[in-house]
Amino acid sequence: MTSTSAPRMHPRLWWRLLLVVPVIATLWVPFYARIEPTLFGLPFFYWYLMAWVPGSAVCSAIVYFKTRDLV
Repeated sequence: MTSTSAPRMHPRLWWRLLLVVPVIATLWVPFYARIEPTLFGLPFFYWYLMAWVPGSAVCSAIVYFKTRDLV
C-alpha cells in the first residue's frame, strides 16, 4: 500500500509569509480609521501607520536573516 503525502512547503516560504503581516495590517483601514487613543497628541490613525514603518523593517530583516542561508 502506498501512501501519498501532500507536497511540503519550502522553509523559505514560511518565513516570507511574515512579509504579508505589515501589508495586511496597513491595508485593513477600518481597523485603524479612528482618532482614539491618541499618543503624544497624534490620533491613532497616524501613529499606527507610523509604527508600521519600523515594524515593516523588522519583519523584512527577520525574513532576510532567516532565508539568506537557504539559497
